[in-house]
Amino acid sequence: MSILQEQEFPQKAFGWAATDTSGHLAPFKFSRRATGEKDVTFKVMYCGICHTDLHSIKKEWGNGIYPTVPGHEIVGIVTDGGHKVEKFKVGDKVGVGPMVWACHSCDNCKSDLENYCPKMIMTYNSIYVDGSVTKGGYSDVMVANEQYVVRIPENLSLDAAAPLRCAGITVYSPMKYFGLREPGMHIGVAGLGGLGHVAVKFGKAWGMKVTVISTSPAKEKEAIEHLGADSFLVSRNQKQIQAAMGTMDGVIDTVSASHPILPLLDLLKAHGKLVMGGN
Repeated sequence: MSILQEQEFPQKAFGWAATDTSGHLAPFKFSRRATGEKDVTFKVMYCGICHTDLHSIKKEWGNGIYPTVPGHEIVGIVTDGGHKVEKFKVGDKVGVGPMVWACHSCDNCKSDLENYCPKMIMTYNSIYVDGSVTKGGYSDVMVANEQYVVRIPENLSLDAAAPLRCAGITVYSPMKYFGLREPGMHIGVAGLGGLGHVAVKFGKAWGMKVTVISTSPAKEKEAIEHLGADSFLVSRNQKQIQAAMGTMDGVIDTVSASHPILPLLDLLKAHGKLVMGGN
C-alpha cells in the first residue's frame, strides 16, 4: 500500500497524562498535529515504561510541562504519511525513541550526532518547532518526522521491540562505541533492571562471557537461567569481588542509585573500560 496524502487538520488522540507531581496518570484527550509532508503517523501498539517517565511525571528533573503524556519507547503500525515521505509506507512496523527533532545545522547534526544537538527536541515535555508541546507514547496515535522514525524488522515482535527504543540503544551504543562486543570478551553488567537485562542479551548474542553484578542475590536465577548470563556476583560480597578482580574487559554500569565505583574498577583488566549508563 502507498502512503496516503497528509492530513490538513489536527488529529484527535487519547492518552494517559499527569497533571501534577503526584505521579498519577489519568485519561486525557488531546490533539496531535496534522500530518505534514515529511511526517509519519502510526497507531501506537506498545510503549515501554522507562524510569525517565517516572521522573518526568513527578517533575523531579524540574522540566515538567503539565499535562504530561510520557512514553518514549514507542512502536506501532504506519497508518498515514506525507507525500514527501520516502522511507515508510502504510502497514510498516515502526518506532520512535526519546527525540523527535534537532536543528540539522550545528556541527553535531552535520556529524550525524543529532542527539548532542543543543536544540534537540524530546519526544515529550518539549516545545516543538510549531510551538506545540510534544506528547509521548502513552497514547493511541503518534506523529513524527520520518527522520526520527525507525523501521522495526518483520521478524521482531512489537512488544519486544519497544524497550529497544531507549533501554536497548542506551547500552548498545556504548558497547559498540567502546569496542565491548567482541566474541570471547568478558563483560560485567552492574544492575539487572531494564538496561541490564538488554545488556546481558546483547553480550550473549555477540558471543561474550557475561557476568551480572548485583546487590540482590535473589536475581541470580533470573540472570543465569532466564537471561543466559555466565556468572553472577553479589557486589556486597567481598570474597566474590576479590576473586573476580582484574578479569573483565569492560563493565556496563546501569545502576541508577548511589553506589561505590571502586569495586567495579577493580574488576577491570588493564585498559578495561567502565561505562556509566545509569542516572
